Amino acid sequence: MSFATMQHPEVIVTFDLGDFTVPNMLRCSREVRKVATHCGNMEEAANSVVRYFYDAFVNPADGARSCVMVRFYKTHAYGQLEPDLQEFARGQLGDERASRTMKCLTLLATIGAEPAWCDRRRSRGHQAVPLPSVEIVDQAPMISQLVKQMGFDVADVVQQSTAVVPYPLDKRTYNVFHVEDALGSPYIPAQAEFVERYGIRSVVGFGGLLRTGDLFAVILFSRTRITAESAERFRNVALDVKYALFGFREDQVFSRGGAPTPS
Repeated sequence: MSFATMQHPEVIVTFDLGDFTVPNMLRCSREVRKVATHCGNMEEAANSVVRYFYDAFVNPADGARSCVMVRFYKTHAYGQLEPDLQEFARGQLGDERASRTMKCLTLLATIGAEPAWCDRRRSRGHQAVPLPSVEIVDQAPMISQLVKQMGFDVADVVQQSTAVVPYPLDKRTYNVFHVEDALGSPYIPAQAEFVERYGIRSVVGFGGLLRTGDLFAVILFSRTRITAESAERFRNVALDVKYALFGFREDQVFSRGGAPTPS
């Protein structure tokens, strides 16, 4: 049995994305901290988080998973990426030149309905997306909207600096990205081959800034319609994910040997 069809053994309580109540939010927040505890690095924690959300949200009518795909991203300096990810990023730059401090939106973990969605190294376009300038980011509507809806300036996210940002940061250190109607949205790409084919109704992303100043984001692509009220409650869940990642240093981001998500 592939992981994409296997229930997570630790998920006991499931939730309805279409009616994500306050009690559900509180229970979900506790559980996500639990699954990410005792992980050896950020990639392991990210894998635990996406697995948890993939299994935890189900349609109460038929018990089927609500999420077609769940992904975890983090911005990372190009010079600190693994060689294979540097090569991937260079391939997307075109005529732009990669600098060591250039930020890349890096896929740390992924899981979904297709086997290829359960291994970050099998992503054809999102393993490491270079962010060389505000102008380039603005040409990628989903990334640009993700950053802006979460309350950050694109310029702050792409700033080419490896300096550690003092903690605590300002008040906007975690937030939510939400597209209630994914079909036809300019912010969700691959409309025909992804949104229409897999029946994606809504997208919600949540995350914020780590103590290094890097952005992290968890994105859920859902068959269930997610209202603004339900989406807003992921603001609190984002804080718990941030808490789970807080202790990792920059040399504790990737798994040793680069083990992919099981599939």
